[in-house]
Amino acid sequence: MIHRDIVHKVLSLSKKFPVIAITGPRQSGKTTFIKNTFKKYRYVSLEDMETREFAQNDPNGFLTEYPAGSIIDEIQRVPELFSYLQTKVDNSKKTGQYIISGSQNFLLMNTISQSLAGRVAIFKLLPFSISELQHAKKLSPSIEKAIFSGFYPRLFDKRIHPTDFYPSYIETYVERDVRSLTNVTDLDRFRLFLKLCAGRIGQPINLLSLAGDVGISQPTAKAWLSILETSYIIYRLNPFYANFNKRLIKSPKLYFYDTGLACSLLGIHEADQLKTHYLKGGLFENLVILDMHKAQLNKGIHKDLYFWRDSNGNEIDLLWMEGQKLNIAEVKYNSTFSQSYLKGLNSFSTPATFKLNKKWMILGNHRRQIRGDVTISGYKNIPD
Repeated sequence: MIHRDIVHKVLSLSKKFPVIAITGPRQSGKTTFIKNTFKKYRYVSLEDMETREFAQNDPNGFLTEYPAGSIIDEIQRVPELFSYLQTKVDNSKKTGQYIISGSQNFLLMNTISQSLAGRVAIFKLLPFSISELQHAKKLSPSIEKAIFSGFYPRLFDKRIHPTDFYPSYIETYVERDVRSLTNVTDLDRFRLFLKLCAGRIGQPINLLSLAGDVGISQPTAKAWLSILETSYIIYRLNPFYANFNKRLIKSPKLYFYDTGLACSLLGIHEADQLKTHYLKGGLFENLVILDMHKAQLNKGIHKDLYFWRDSNGNEIDLLWMEGQKLNIAEVKYNSTFSQSYLKGLNSFSTPATFKLNKKWMILGNHRRQIRGDVTISGYKNIPD
């Protein structure tokens, strides 16, 4: 079994909170992770119809059957259970009482915020990170294969080819999760919407264009993007402005939580296709940005990631803050450094209220080295 980096933080906070919540996309390894991390806990899944009916019809009886020291999986299936959990953990006042898990972020987070606020430590378990695969000696030395394969655990545990895994994953997602999250009546149109999102990786979201290409209204396109985001399919990278309000209202860039899933939607059937694909640069950016996001979540921290673009078209692919200090990074698919790559980094003007901390250049297969004030790194050594 591949070690998950998040385990240390989860175990630490299980000694401080009565409830630990693990959320994340389907097939990200949540059940395997919690069973192996909390081996002495009793496991129950509300995916099972009979068990779900028990929890719905007799919540107190269910929690008597599964007392403190239990794992309750797919708990969003019975949202009314949260109020009973609140009473249970408040009466006991012990830490580490329950481990709860679910795949649908929107439903799970809504019910948690209403009933268990202050009583629960929430973690997002995403598919494998580059670090996790490196330590397990399962990371492909090929950038193209890493992008094409993606990072879902079943691909590595069962040695499933991406072309066998992702089409089924997409169908299951569309048929089950989309139907349960919202009233999408035209699933074929939603599938088209999903594919068109993949074709816009690395681009600012243009609702008018996206809605027009699918043949839906802008409000519908906005609602569908929200569904994709809350169910861990797409990831929005917001623009950076010194003015905080502008960060919230300007158009974000669109990426996917997993590059293998994006490749499947783009009709890419083998890794070598990426070498000449028009989106190879965007997919590599996607790989880097989401791996930074995973690394932070696995450490139990959250630093907002941004991109930056000025009125002259100068752009920084990735920017993140440490206090009032800014780190900036350019991401290039090529493995060979070129002085011309520094144009964006050199054009960045640090806002007066911030200090520039470090400049990064993230390339393909490249060893770490220093060039002036820029640290060059390969994708296997992404900063976190």
